[in-house]
Amino acid sequence: MSDLKQTLTDIAKVLVDHPEEVAVVETEDEEGVILTLSVAEGDMGKVIGRHGKIAKAIRTVMKSAANKDGRRVTVDIE
Repeated sequence: MSDLKQTLTDIAKVLVDHPEEVAVVETEDEEGVILTLSVAEGDMGKVIGRHGKIAKAIRTVMKSAANKDGRRVTVDIE
């Protein structure tokens, strides 16, 4: 498991009520790494937050982590 995938998994598991249902799928394209985060339906609001503030914060942290390695990352939440 890559460091970026593990970092996103760890962040999401802390935020949700059902950490066993957190899943992150990592794919790569020409622009960089794409991480797709899936959580239990009832936990979706906890990951997105009011007006998307938590989702934006997660994306900011992940971009910082990727920049450290000179990579680009996109986080999709579904």
